[in-house]
Amino acid sequence: MTADAAYGQEWHFRQMLEKARVGYVLAVPKSQQVKSPAGSWRIDHVLAGAPAEAWERISCGSGAKGPRVYDWAAAKLPTIDGCDPTHYRWVLARRSLARPEEVAYYLAFAQADVAVSELVRVAGARWAIEECFQAAKNECGLDQYEVRRHVGWHRHITLAMLAHVFLAAMTAHALEKGAEETVRAASLPSPWQKSEGCWTLPVPLQPGTSCPGAVSTGPAGGAATRPSPVTTTTSTARTPIG
Repeated sequence: MTADAAYGQEWHFRQMLEKARVGYVLAVPKSQQVKSPAGSWRIDHVLAGAPAEAWERISCGSGAKGPRVYDWAAAKLPTIDGCDPTHYRWVLARRSLARPEEVAYYLAFAQADVAVSELVRVAGARWAIEECFQAAKNECGLDQYEVRRHVGWHRHITLAMLAHVFLAAMTAHALEKGAEETVRAASLPSPWQKSEGCWTLPVPLQPGTSCPGAVSTGPAGGAATRPSPVTTTTSTARTPIG
């Protein structure tokens, strides 16, 4: 599960997921309190003391301009009751490469053997959802409703999202069709056939002609002689087809 800070800062929501043993990576504000057996601190204060080697440069997914790479710091929190559970809580920080002063914070809950790269991947998955909603707002008017009741609001967003699904499916179909058209067609055997120095096509022959381009040099009724391959090719090229 992943969500923005509006959901991540709600401890009832996190508690519900933990009771159901559902892993999460939730964005939280920098003022989010982190509890431990020794007390409670703001998450930005906890991660401000991370050593330089704790920061890893990891991509959280592909964006419009390529991989979205940030510096990430992650730390597993000690359990409050002192037992060894199958799941642990984590704190994460994401720092911009171009603007190091811009830092985002996350709380996570995952299995004990989870890798930091997996937590980063889950955190980055939220961008695809937000891009989907933004596209639906721009193309289908998802946020252009003027209603006062839940029923009207639900009908509007359902219709808008249905329209967005239709457009997405049509776009994917057009891309697949374009890819198919760019694939080179399988080469078929040429209908031109050469036999005994004569090129032939599957076309009706002229009456009294044994093959296209054949000429007779003897008297009427005499034996017909065939020209050389070069002459045959030239003659055949001038024979109308069809």
